[in-house]
Amino acid sequence: MLKVIENEVVACRRCARLVEWREQVAREKRRAYRNEEYWGRPIPGFGDPAARLLILGLAPAAHGGNRTGRVFTGDRSGDWLYAALHRAGFANQPTSTHRGDGLAVTDAWITAAVKCAPPDNKPLPDERDACFPFAVAELAALPNLRAIVCLGKFAWDGALRLLRDAGHALPTPLPKFGHAAEARLASGLTLIGSYHPSQQNTFTGRLTEPMLDAVFTAARRAIDEDGG
Repeated sequence: MLKVIENEVVACRRCARLVEWREQVAREKRRAYRNEEYWGRPIPGFGDPAARLLILGLAPAAHGGNRTGRVFTGDRSGDWLYAALHRAGFANQPTSTHRGDGLAVTDAWITAAVKCAPPDNKPLPDERDACFPFAVAELAALPNLRAIVCLGKFAWDGALRLLRDAGHALPTPLPKFGHAAEARLASGLTLIGSYHPSQQNTFTGRLTEPMLDAVFTAARRAIDEDGG
């Protein structure tokens, strides 16, 4: 099922603005990558089909995933994320530079709420909505999930919408996003918030390595509860 979703994601051309932008970036390239062939298409999820942990981001980076063809790969956000996953035992190596670099992820599935790189990293509401069915399909194809780590408020809000759509009973009032925020649903699934590992957050010290490590320690605890 995940392979079918991947094929549908890669072939998607629903959002004219995103198609134009991702392909323009792939043609013009960043000078540092001028000799590379850019992916220039939507980015499917990546990881372990038996995952108990879902990691949800915002969207691919123009010169990261849009270049390499793998989510959180080839940019500084990915450097932070995969290093943290390696320290937490979810990844076999701390770096992710290209699709053939040998990276393997265990017990985690990594994806983004919007599958195409958006201008200024800001997808429009209709673009978010156009991608929503892909997230619904991914959630349905990951039956072992016990926890979702949301990288940023956009992902947190998307996860709440996704879980409601999937029939999970949500708390009232809805849990608010915050770094290290946790919400345990009646279904047993745990929602965990994290600041996004963007340069804006990591360069300013708003997000530190210990803070990110604490999130994945919480995720490990949540998925191991009750022997799940």
